[in-house]
Amino acid sequence: MKKDKNSYHHGNLAESLLDAVDEIAAKFGLEAVTLRACAKLVGVSPSSAFRHYSDKRSLMTAFAARALRKLSDTMEYAKANANKTDETAFVAVCKAYVEFALDNPAFFRAMWNDETIYCNDEDYIDAANGLSAHLKGGFADTIEDADPNSFSNEELLAWSSVHGLANLFVDGPVGNGLSKTNKMKMATDMIDTLMPVFESIDQ
Repeated sequence: MKKDKNSYHHGNLAESLLDAVDEIAAKFGLEAVTLRACAKLVGVSPSSAFRHYSDKRSLMTAFAARALRKLSDTMEYAKANANKTDETAFVAVCKAYVEFALDNPAFFRAMWNDETIYCNDEDYIDAANGLSAHLKGGFADTIEDADPNSFSNEELLAWSSVHGLANLFVDGPVGNGLSKTNKMKMATDMIDTLMPVFESIDQ
């Protein structure tokens, strides 16, 4: 939903510019994002935007870090609230991952887009490490994990399955023309197919 310029909080201009990235990217793609366009959308001068981000790449790096943290929080929330549904924590986290991509395609595309970000940025590395801890830590603590510092075969299978399907939904040929509800039904069916592999899933 488009925000009115007055709805942006100039007291935290750096965050408002990231909100503008999301809005522009959702409509026109990440390629359309520029600092000047974000500044115009927020309602400030380009020089004000450049005080926070030196160039488009630094802006996109901050946006990618935000995306990584949001996905990490999404997985944690799904795990913590799985007991409110009839699903296992594992299924809830897997579905949350796919739903995150469907609801936030710009975030999903930006997270590991090395060509548009500064991968050595300290804040980006911190955000990436935070998500990595969830992925390596028993897929947000939903399957047994002997070594939280490396990926087990089960963790890789879980991650590659949900990330691959999410990518096929967002940028690939799968689910074109389908509603989000139908895409999530496809995701649920795929996750159900995986279940026999995960004998140690936390019920």
